[in-house]
Amino acid sequence: MTHIPFNLGIHPINWVGEDVLEHGDHYSYQQVMSEISSLGFKGTEVSRKFPKDPQELKKALLDYNLQLTTQWKSVLFSDPKNHKNELQAYQEHVKFLKQFDCKVVSTAEIGGSILNQDPRRGQDETEVLRLDEDGWKYMVEGLNKAGEICRDNGMYLVYHHHAGTVVEQPEEIDRLMEMSDPNLVHLLFDTGHGYYGGNDPLSLLKKYYNRIKYIHLKDVRQEILNQARQNKYSIRSCIQNGMFTVPGDGCLDFKPIFLELFEHGYDGWALIEGEQDPLICNPYQYAQKAKTYIEDIFNSLQEEKTSIF
Repeated sequence: MTHIPFNLGIHPINWVGEDVLEHGDHYSYQQVMSEISSLGFKGTEVSRKFPKDPQELKKALLDYNLQLTTQWKSVLFSDPKNHKNELQAYQEHVKFLKQFDCKVVSTAEIGGSILNQDPRRGQDETEVLRLDEDGWKYMVEGLNKAGEICRDNGMYLVYHHHAGTVVEQPEEIDRLMEMSDPNLVHLLFDTGHGYYGGNDPLSLLKKYYNRIKYIHLKDVRQEILNQARQNKYSIRSCIQNGMFTVPGDGCLDFKPIFLELFEHGYDGWALIEGEQDPLICNPYQYAQKAKTYIEDIFNSLQEEKTSIF
């Protein structure tokens, strides 16, 4: 039997797109939850298809024996005029997730983003508007305050460095980690978004392991990334063209990443993400493929460890 030291879950974004809404719009939440459960996964995040009413959602999760791990929360802290409303909304978000015994809140600044989420920008922008000094100052102030809300509720704010946002590149992640309070702002380590942003995922993991409280396991198709760079794709276009995929189907080498997690004894959640067109890449089959790939790596790590002793 394969021993994976952390809790392995899967994101419903493999079935139902969040940034590309036509991806998987035909799925019902029942089918998504049923397939996740039948694959043997216990943890998942919120999907736009899931019930909005907390009691209905609790019942659905119970029916399919699933644990909710978190839900993405966009913030616009880089504009100080938004702080009061953003923090009130954040408080409500934490209150919602706490009902499901979630331990982390996936959080990302959307000011200047090309994700169609910055309300001040047009659709499908191709250039991120990088923050100035004041923008950084106000963003971090807001994140620290949001982190206090999480801490007071027994949870962690995990910052999601994300493609097409103001915290994606190595120097931006470094700056966020340096400026923010390490007791209040933690990190969501995402292999695919990290690579897209110009990071070496293994180096990023090693550098900030002590700040990491949650993980997304995503792979990248190098040839599509190259096209995206050359043609200046928006993030929607990157996803529409299949830039992201599940672990084991792209260019990333996950074995040293898993070895690092294995040696450190990481025991939090790590969720598989593919984020591709389910009509082209069947989500059940790709999830199965990723699960087998991950299990094979851990079997090999266990055999190597055994052979040493």
